[in-house]
Amino acid sequence: MQDPNSAQQCRQKVREIAGQLLASGQVDGVLGLCEQHGSIGPCLFQDGDDLTSLVLEPKYNLADICKLIQARFPDSRLGVVVRGCDERALIEMAKREQVNLDGLTLIGLACTEAQAVECRCQHPYPRQIDAGGKVEGVAPTVDGNVRKLVEQSFDERLTFWHHEFSKCIKCYGCRNACPVCICDECILEDALWVQPGVVPPDYASFQMIRAYHISDKCVGCGECEAACPMDIPLTRLYALIRETVKELFDYEAGADVAEPSPLATTLEEAPILEVGGGEVG
Repeated sequence: MQDPNSAQQCRQKVREIAGQLLASGQVDGVLGLCEQHGSIGPCLFQDGDDLTSLVLEPKYNLADICKLIQARFPDSRLGVVVRGCDERALIEMAKREQVNLDGLTLIGLACTEAQAVECRCQHPYPRQIDAGGKVEGVAPTVDGNVRKLVEQSFDERLTFWHHEFSKCIKCYGCRNACPVCICDECILEDALWVQPGVVPPDYASFQMIRAYHISDKCVGCGECEAACPMDIPLTRLYALIRETVKELFDYEAGADVAEPSPLATTLEEAPILEVGGGEVG
């Protein structure tokens, strides 16, 4: 019996589905990874293209590429090869009107058990699995390094993060690799909050601001840590933040496009109240 989770089986299944979507005219193109001349990068496959070059590794910032294509071609119909974290990122982007899910046909790819463990992923599969087999997710706190942090005192955790963030060279790799960093003007480049030319930056005004900004939309893809040249264990921080958001608000980023973020409010929805009880503005 063939293993549905084998890399070869998954590649073949995704290629077959992509070919069917293109041949039927259901989509104008399929966004995936292409291997050519020993290099791998994102590619938009069209009808008639050689799909044997379509591969499934490594992960990449798929959601941002979808945003760029749809911004340029708003009426395009795209097939998109998605893992669980890719789908969650697209859902979060759709909530913020960055992508149009109606223009996307998702080809669901389940991650392997090893990949789930590596990313500490609780949901290592999309809602519809077209290739691969569903494996059990991994609670972030099962990881020994994360559990150790949870068991430490506040002062011990503060010392740990102070040491780790002292390695930051402010390359912005974590921000640039993140599929849900969508601000047109990044506060991390605002001199009012982050002093220019200072390395390492004060972590309270850099790492903590970034952590807060994505606390309600982090999908646990791990791209921030993968992009960090200083090996700062960012996935541990964001795993704990996602757990806290879930505990406080019973909310998981990327779970449901119709579920608004508990942190997304406006003054019209929640006006600031004066100390006397009257509304301001």
